[in-house]
Amino acid sequence: MFEILTTDQMYDADRKTIDGGIPGDVLMENAGRTVFEEIIRHWSPRSVSVLCGPGNNGGDGFVIARLLRDEGWSVRLGLLGEIEHLGGDAAFHAKQWDGATERLSPALVVGADLIVDCIFGAGLARDITGDVADLVASVNDSISVVVSVDVPSGVDGNSGCIMGCAIKADLTVTFCRAKPGHYLLPGRQLCGELAIRDIGISDQVVSEIRPTCWRNDPVLWRAGIRWPGLDGHKYHRGHLLAFGGTMMTGATRLVARAARRSGVGLLTIVSDASVLPVYAADAPGTMTASISGLEALLNDCRHNAFVVGPGYGVGDSTRSLVLQLLHLCRSTVLDADALTSFSDDPSTLCFAVQGPTVVTPHEGEFTRLFPDIDGDKLARARAAAKRSGATVLIKGADTVIAAPDGRAAISAVDAPWLATAGSGDVLAGVIAGLMAQGMEMFDAACMGVWLHGRSGTDIGPGLIAEDIPDHLPVILRELWLASRK
Repeated sequence: MFEILTTDQMYDADRKTIDGGIPGDVLMENAGRTVFEEIIRHWSPRSVSVLCGPGNNGGDGFVIARLLRDEGWSVRLGLLGEIEHLGGDAAFHAKQWDGATERLSPALVVGADLIVDCIFGAGLARDITGDVADLVASVNDSISVVVSVDVPSGVDGNSGCIMGCAIKADLTVTFCRAKPGHYLLPGRQLCGELAIRDIGISDQVVSEIRPTCWRNDPVLWRAGIRWPGLDGHKYHRGHLLAFGGTMMTGATRLVARAARRSGVGLLTIVSDASVLPVYAADAPGTMTASISGLEALLNDCRHNAFVVGPGYGVGDSTRSLVLQLLHLCRSTVLDADALTSFSDDPSTLCFAVQGPTVVTPHEGEFTRLFPDIDGDKLARARAAAKRSGATVLIKGADTVIAAPDGRAAISAVDAPWLATAGSGDVLAGVIAGLMAQGMEMFDAACMGVWLHGRSGTDIGPGLIAEDIPDHLPVILRELWLASRK
């Protein structure tokens, strides 16, 4: 279940399922039951307040309250609005509840060991204000365990943005598939543990919707990995040119080590002759070449991939080099200074992209390169990819990768240790190394992000950028062994 569905796609899945013969009230019963099952799996009986809104989320709440009460839990239920104003499946399940229905207020928080948040779902279209905002504050200030249904109330399911204010949950139970807001910040931080439960919507229905966004996972790209064959040689695995600066040499040295650990057959650092001894001394397997011989290097078609930007310097010479490389239509990764050098003329960069290209900006670099593109992170990455023709990777704790054709993936890795100097240089090197081996650009970007994130979680506290490349063989071996089964 790695597909990610927008709120509209989820509504479509509900409709298709109902049209296929499963009544809406049964889907709601299934949804409420899955939340009930998660609650009793995590906690023993205790006092519970179920907070219900006026829509289908509130209907789920009536089911949860009934099942918990029947299991012997002490349950209070509060409703936003009048019960007679409920419609459809929510009205049906409200009639199955024969306990007291209180007015939704902060009083329901008092004495509750566990709070079930069913106020608003993923499609909330307005900010939470007034009395409901006061209730949200009371919930967040309490020591109660909080379980949210679908998304924490106040989190936009498509963007992860907070609509005025939002509940902070310990557990969020959603149905069928996750939504972008479960993985995009700040919503992801408010979900707590995320449980995705089946309620009767088939994989076939999801397939018919044709999702274009996924949680980044090997399932998405492992078929595209170019493992070396028994009869192969180093040139079959690509020859990457990494362009290095004269001052911040550490950046390109990290790029080089990461690319080599990702499996590239050969790697040459190209830089000014004055600093080649620094690069040559870094690792015996890394080759070096002077930038003065660039024309000959580029005329050699065995040099099938380029990475430029980390530590290279911002300016006209960087711009000229990038445009020269892009003109060759070979696999190219642009990061850091290679992007910032086009801040005053991003259209020139976009126009120059012809071949397989991955750009890897952090938020600041993205804003400088695409100042007129706004919206949530997923929408911005997709818009930039469509405009530029490149695969765009916006780095961060919720890294988003978007292809020009609209495909996108969101990283769901929790690895704060990766926020360290040089970490982004390593990521650029891994992606470039994978592309040099012949991997498609979107797959290479997704795999690179996953390897990078997995390294961060495996290594943990104390991680420095130099640790990441040397951990890659452990993870790659796991992937390789899995591919042989």
